Amino acid sequence: MRTRARDDRTARDGRTALPSRRELAGFAVVGLLAYAVDLALFTCLRGPAGLDPLTAKTLSFVAACSVAYAGNALGTYRSAPAARGLRPYAVFFAVNLAGAAVQLLCLAVSHYGLGLTSQRADTVSGAVVGMAIATVLRFWGTRTWVFRAEGRVGSWTG
Repeated sequence: MRTRARDDRTARDGRTALPSRRELAGFAVVGLLAYAVDLALFTCLRGPAGLDPLTAKTLSFVAACSVAYAGNALGTYRSAPAARGLRPYAVFFAVNLAGAAVQLLCLAVSHYGLGLTSQRADTVSGAVVGMAIATVLRFWGTRTWVFRAEGRVGSWTG
């Protein structure tokens, strides 16, 4: 018989083992949905709505964060104890801002630090390498600070 502690992959000493496949898959699906919202809204705000790029990106980022928070709260982490108020969303938003900063940092290092200035290099550094590192950061931050499971102490990194 499987117990709740076993499903959350919590070790006997209270430390967290690796995340479950369900948790990883749920986080990935929610992330892809949020990415689609970000891209579609940015495209619409830049094109037909005629907004400037920074305003369009800010609005699409906030919308995508809201979709990701709702998806994780109602899906991936629905069994985690629910925190009330604006604080969980604010922490989630901060974690996502940190992820966005990581993506920008990867792009800046590649483009300005290493002199790799082609469109392909920018895409690889920002949208591939930066996104991969940012996704790990977002997963860790979301799991550790926003949706803490009962009995889970700290993060999955040990």
